[in-house]
Amino acid sequence: MSESRQRPAGDHSVATAADPAVHAEAGPAAPGTGPAPQGEDTDNPGDRTAVIWTVTGLLVVVALAGTVRFLTEWLPGAAEGTGFGRIAKSIEYPVYAIALGFLGNAVLSLAGVRDRMTAAFRTEFFIKIGLVLLGASINVAVVVRAAGPAVLQAIALITIVFAFTWWFAGRLGIDDRLRALLASSLSICGVSAAVAAAGAVQAKKEQLAFTATLVIVFAVPSIFLLPWLADLMGLPDAVTGAWIGGNIDTTAAVTAAGAVAGEQALQIASIVKVTQNALLGVVAVLLTLYFAVKVAPGGSGADAAAQGAARAPRFGDRATLLMLWQRFPKFVLGFIAASIIATLLAESVPAALLEPRLDAAKELQVWALTLAFVSIGLEFNLASAKDAGWKPVLVFFMATLVNLLVGLGLALLLFRDFTF
Repeated sequence: MSESRQRPAGDHSVATAADPAVHAEAGPAAPGTGPAPQGEDTDNPGDRTAVIWTVTGLLVVVALAGTVRFLTEWLPGAAEGTGFGRIAKSIEYPVYAIALGFLGNAVLSLAGVRDRMTAAFRTEFFIKIGLVLLGASINVAVVVRAAGPAVLQAIALITIVFAFTWWFAGRLGIDDRLRALLASSLSICGVSAAVAAAGAVQAKKEQLAFTATLVIVFAVPSIFLLPWLADLMGLPDAVTGAWIGGNIDTTAAVTAAGAVAGEQALQIASIVKVTQNALLGVVAVLLTLYFAVKVAPGGSGADAAAQGAARAPRFGDRATLLMLWQRFPKFVLGFIAASIIATLLAESVPAALLEPRLDAAKELQVWALTLAFVSIGLEFNLASAKDAGWKPVLVFFMATLVNLLVGLGLALLLFRDFTF
C-alpha cells in the first residue's frame, strides 16, 4: 500500500510527497540541535523500542503464518472419518490465515500491545510479493488473451462505480474529499486507491482512516461470499475470477477469494485486479485536476477557480507524467515480467530442470500470500469508525451492491467464452 506523508499536528490533511510544505516543515535548526560531535551516542531509545516492537510484530505474523501452513496440511488428515472431515478438506489456507489474524488481533489488543506492532502488519507489501511470484505461474498467453476483456471491464466498472458513488455521496451531503476517497476505493483497488486519492485531494487523515476501515469491513466477508455465490450459480472459472477481481476492493482480498475459488479463477482475478490497479495513476491525476480547479481551497467563485487552474497539472507536462509514474503500482510490471520470463523459460529449459524452480517460486508465493492474509486480520481496526456517522456506511453498502451487479454482468459478457 502506498504510504502518504502527513503534515504536522494541527493540520490533518494528507500531503503528497511532492508537496513543498513537507520538505520545508522542519524550518531552521534550533540552537543545540545540530549534528552531535563524533563519538557521542546519538541513538534514540524511542527508535530502538519501535524497532523491537516491529520485529516482535513480524515474529507474530510469521508464527501465525506457520500455524496456518501446519493446519492446512495436518487438519484434513486428522479430521478424516469425523463429521468435520469433509469440511476440513474444503477449507483453503486463506480461511485459516484470516481467522488466525483476527484471533491474534483480539489477543494483542487485549494485551494492549497491538498498536505498537502495526508497522510489521504489511498486508500490501506481502501481497505485492505474492502477486509478482504468481505471475511466474501464469503463461503469458493467458495474460494476453485476458488483457483485452480485463481493460474493458476495468474502464467500465471504474467509470460506473465511481460515478454512482460520487453522485450518491453528494446526495447525502458528504464532504467532497471523503466522496473522492469512497469513490476511488470502491471503484479501483481499496486502501491503495484511497491513499492515492487522499494525496490528490488533500483529505483529512481521519477520512483516510475511516475509508480504509470500511474497505476492510466490506472486503473480508466478500472473500468467502463471492466464491460461494459463484459456485451456487455455476459460473465458469474465468467468469468467477473476473467477478471477484472486479468487485472486491483490496488486492489482498481478491487474491484470497481467488485462492478459495480455485487456481484458474485466481489467475483471472489477479489479471483483472492488476488491470484496475494500473489505472490508479490516471484517476489520481483527474482528481487532482478537479480539486485544483473546482474545489480550490482559500477562496470561492471565479477567483478561486482561476487560482486552482494556475496550480493544476496539465496532461502531457512533466509534473503530470511524474505524478502518473509515482501513482502507478510498480508491482504490476513485476507481475508481467515474471509471467514473460516463466513463459520463455518453459520454451527453452528442460522441464526436469525448470519444474523444481517453479515449485520453489510457488511455495514462496503461498508463504507471501499467507503472511498477507494473516496481516489482514491483524490490521483490522474499528476505532476510526466511531465518529463517522451512518451516511458513508450507506454509500459504501449501496455502491458495493451496484459494483456486484454491474461487475457480474460485465464478467458474463466479457469472459463467458474465455478458455485457458
